[in-house]
Amino acid sequence: MKILVVEDEVHIAEGLRFNLEAEGYDAAIVYDGESALKTLVGDKFDAVILDVMLPGINGFEVMQHMRERGDYTPTLMLTARGRPEDVLSGFEAGADDYLPKPFDLNIFFARLNGLLRRSEWSKSTAASPSEDVVNINGRTIDFNSMELRSDGQINHLTLMEIKLLRYLFDNEGQAVSRKTILEEVWGLQEDTDTRAIDNFIVRLRKYLEDEPNNPRILLTVRGVGYKFVKGI
Repeated sequence: MKILVVEDEVHIAEGLRFNLEAEGYDAAIVYDGESALKTLVGDKFDAVILDVMLPGINGFEVMQHMRERGDYTPTLMLTARGRPEDVLSGFEAGADDYLPKPFDLNIFFARLNGLLRRSEWSKSTAASPSEDVVNINGRTIDFNSMELRSDGQINHLTLMEIKLLRYLFDNEGQAVSRKTILEEVWGLQEDTDTRAIDNFIVRLRKYLEDEPNNPRILLTVRGVGYKFVKGI
């Protein structure tokens, strides 16, 4: 499998490449965001290891550009900025996972292998019916391939979007607090600005609702959080 490492600190980048190749991966390095975007256009990778603090275009911007142009390569963000707000910023940009520096190599490979397994699972299940394929308000949601199909169009949801939708779907009819979502969906135990949850809900409403500004499926429960109800 081919892994692209995007890291401006040479010793970290070379260390990652050494350890990736020792584990049997084919690893390439670029040292800035613009080079990363160009490389991803010209070549196909199985995963991206993306630092946040890059010269020029930072990692959050690289992540946004990738997703906006339809590049859904599994991406693990690495950064010294490990505050919960920074983690959520990475997820909002479209990252699949987030690992603060410094990190243990065993944890790094556990996260990377988890991303690759999920990616392979999605590919193997995307073409076949599954109990994880559901219909919501005339849209078909495939929780495995992370795709939403509507009127012949396919929208690719990020891992964090699909995890949030799955959690709300599995708790149909129950009001779920923002704090619970942070803890259960993203594993954030510390005090965090919960407004990021609202941004994810806005995006999901654009996918699911006929009138996103007048939602009938992803409802706001004032003073609590959100509730999922079945569409007609």
